Amino acid sequence: MNVFELTRALVDIDSITGNEEAAGNYFYTLLEPLAARYGGRVERMEVEPRRFNVFAQFGERLHVTLSTHLDTVPPFIASTEDDLHIWGRGACDTKGISAAMISAAAELLEAGQRDFGLLFVVGEERNSAGAYAAARSPRGSRYIVNGEPTENKLALGSKGALRYEVVARGKMAHSAYPELGDSAIHKLLAALTRIQSIPLPTDALLGPSTLNVGTIAGGRAPNIIADEARAEIMIRLVGDSSATRRALEQAVEGRAELREVLEIPAVRLGAIEGMETTVVAFTTDIPAFGGQWGQPFLIGPGSIHVAHTLEERIPKQQLLEAVGIYRNMVRQLCKRESK
Repeated sequence: MNVFELTRALVDIDSITGNEEAAGNYFYTLLEPLAARYGGRVERMEVEPRRFNVFAQFGERLHVTLSTHLDTVPPFIASTEDDLHIWGRGACDTKGISAAMISAAAELLEAGQRDFGLLFVVGEERNSAGAYAAARSPRGSRYIVNGEPTENKLALGSKGALRYEVVARGKMAHSAYPELGDSAIHKLLAALTRIQSIPLPTDALLGPSTLNVGTIAGGRAPNIIADEARAEIMIRLVGDSSATRRALEQAVEGRAELREVLEIPAVRLGAIEGMETTVVAFTTDIPAFGGQWGQPFLIGPGSIHVAHTLEERIPKQQLLEAVGIYRNMVRQLCKRESK
């Protein structure tokens, strides 16, 4: 299959986070013939029952690994195509990137290149479970090229993430007699108002840290004083989180409880001379790899602005360009390592 056909085939496999098994088996089946023909090997790296990463290595040494994730956010959307784009869930995040990496690998192998690998991981959209599992089982890679939609520009850095659940407790009462109760919703709103006024840091490379109140829930009925309410917040980190954590604790004190869900640090990334660069605000699997798969680079076709939307799509021209970009990066990094 060419890169367009492969992209559509991958998009048409439902692989919403937690349901990656069918996609994993398909990737394994795709890579087996390449491994057999060119003297490589392919394996399933178990993460948990019925969830696994897929890893292929070509050559005795592993200088460079091309990697991205198998999973997508919901809902599943089958592929469509027009003259300029391929559409569907995962088209740019990251089924098209996977197709470009596999296509680049096939071209490299046909041209005699070895000493590189492909790694496709589960769980990036939720908790990077696959990347953490891979970090516990490194294969000696010196460089990892992580694929996310950057419009084929090499990202010099990406923001991190700090996620909390904010929980408020109160006392139920009849809403006609509010003095007999204690509204958890009112407490939560007060806490969130204070949270939104926290000054957040700015970094010269990554830009400003930002905060989003993503969900709010609570209460039982409009005529009952709410005894419980909660919200989920996400802060995009640009550096050390210590000051932000202290400010959050002060903001909710006496009003609510903070429960940390996740922290992913901001990262600075590698550059390659002559490549167009950018900076991205989203988080990736790179921190979860923990350096165990080598120095990280971040690049891929497609725009993050349409990822996670009903209009997700990837430009065909960028897909074609990405095949060449990944091919050239493998060659250049392998050459750098062999010096």
